[in-house]
Amino acid sequence: MSVTVIERKWHTTAEVAVMLNFGLSKTKMLVLTGKIRSVKVGRDRRILPVWVDEYVTRCAAEAEQEWCA
Repeated sequence: MSVTVIERKWHTTAEVAVMLNFGLSKTKMLVLTGKIRSVKVGRDRRILPVWVDEYVTRCAAEAEQEWCA
């Protein structure tokens, strides 16, 4: 008998807030302004893990530019 592990495909805004160590309000604002991509599923927002990574990478690149300027 084999065991299938189902990996999470989506995160909620609250889960992303915890991942980034941000408040829920700040995370919701980042989603609503498009700084973190998301899709609306019914009444809820869902965020792909890669979109969280894109946001972190973009923030790091912006910080790097500030330090190098």
